[in-house]
Order: sequence, then structure tokens, then C-alpha cells
Amino acid sequence: MTESPSLPASDWPELEPGWVWLCGAGPGDPGLLTLHALNALRQAEVVIYDALVDERILEWAPRAEKIYAGKRGGKPSSIQRDISLRLVDLARAGKRVLRLKGGDPFVFGRGGEEAQTLVQHCVPVRIIPGISAGIGGLAYAGIPVTHRDVNQSVTFITGHDQSGETPNTLDWASISRSSQVLVIYMGMKHIGQISGALLDAGRPSSEPVAVVSDATTPRQRVLETTLGALEADLAASGLAPPAIVCVGRSVLMRQVLDWQGMARGEAPRNLDPLGRGKPAESA
Repeated sequence: MTESPSLPASDWPELEPGWVWLCGAGPGDPGLLTLHALNALRQAEVVIYDALVDERILEWAPRAEKIYAGKRGGKPSSIQRDISLRLVDLARAGKRVLRLKGGDPFVFGRGGEEAQTLVQHCVPVRIIPGISAGIGGLAYAGIPVTHRDVNQSVTFITGHDQSGETPNTLDWASISRSSQVLVIYMGMKHIGQISGALLDAGRPSSEPVAVVSDATTPRQRVLETTLGALEADLAASGLAPPAIVCVGRSVLMRQVLDWQGMARGEAPRNLDPLGRGKPAESA
């Protein structure tokens, strides 16, 4: 592993005893970690980390005790309340505590719940955002979540609620009408229900869909399909969680923006996937 960038001695916050820093580790690739996260790893005495945190990131905390907390959809995990209260106990013991979560802690990561518990127990906290898989993971697949020729809106959706089932509070018809691109986290388990709800809400069966599995890691795989064929194609693909599902015409941009494919010597499949001719000059 290459040497991490050096940080100036000044101008960086100090992780003090009795504090908990709640930090996003990004979507997988250690290079997508923020410098504030690296600063935290170097100071932490205890790191409580989730399943989706790349183990290479933990190498930047050589002196810290590492505690695995699980938290992966569909897998055995620690009870959320137990994790939150353990953070409280460690802080009260005077430890410098880093809570490391995949992606961004406040994007479908229960970071808000953990921070709320800490504040309720008078434990000081600092929030360090991370790159969310719904943005960074799609970018690694060559899919921009916004493109001015495609969409002026994007909606982020979770594929399951606290019970593990598809959220029954979502108004799929309203979501379908109001958002041109949908990004679905943790949706593979219920992909048949989700695609069916979107089709029933009026999304066309021909609408482009991409499923990005193990985004930003060496294991990344991408399935390109349509909404009508999504359930069958996904079952045949062998892809497994964790994965991000993107529904909308921005998926077509992968035909020209698959930068990882180009790095392997592959030519773009279509320089004009939207069929709009020469791109307009930048404003």
C-alpha cells in the first residue's frame, strides 16, 4: 500500500478524549476517503467499523483497537442500540472514539440515530461526511446522477425499512412523476416489488436501469438492463449485494463515460447515447 499523504501539524481538528467522531469511509475505494477521515484514523484509540469499510482503510489506524460492528443488509449484525450505547460507554471511559461507517453516515447509514443517542447522553460528537455510494459508486461506473440533457431531479430511495421490508410509506406514483432519475440503495432483496411498483406507477418498461455491485472496489460489476427486464436479468447475472440500482436515462451515459473500460483500452460504445447530436457549448 502506498504511503498516505502527510498532514500539516496545524489546522487539523484534534480528537480529544471522551469524544466520538462519526465518520463516512466512502463507497469502498480507500482513495475516496477524506483527509478529515484520515486525520481521525491517525488519532483514534478505538475504531468501531461496519462491514462495508475496506480493511485497507483500517491500516491507517495502527494504534487503535478495532471493533467490528457488522451492519450489512441481510447479514447478521449487532443491534443498533447496542452499538450506540457502546459508543457512549467508550466515550465515558475517556477514549478517543471513531465510528467508521461505509459511504456517508447520514445517507441511509443510521448515523443520525447514533449521533442522536450520543447527544442525549451528553457525549460530544463531530460529523465527518463521506462520499455516498449512490453518487460515487455510480460515478465509478460512468453514470452521472445528474446531466443537464437528462435530468433536473434525482431521488435517493432505500430498498427496505427498519423491518427489512420494502418501505410502505413511499408514494411510488408521486416519486415516478416527480423524479427523472431514481437511485435505490439496498434494493436487491426486493427488486421484484420495487420494479413492479415503478411499472405500476407509469415508468416505461424500456427505461434504462443499471445495477452496480461492489462499487469502486476491484470486484465491481455492472449490469445494464431495462426496468421491465430488471428482475429476470438480475437473477441471471449472479450479482450480489452490496449494490446500487439506478433507474433513468442517465444510465445511457455509461455508453460514453465508462472511464474504467477506456482505461482498459475499450472504446466508447456510443458517443451520442442520448441521440441529440453535437453537445451544446458550455454556458
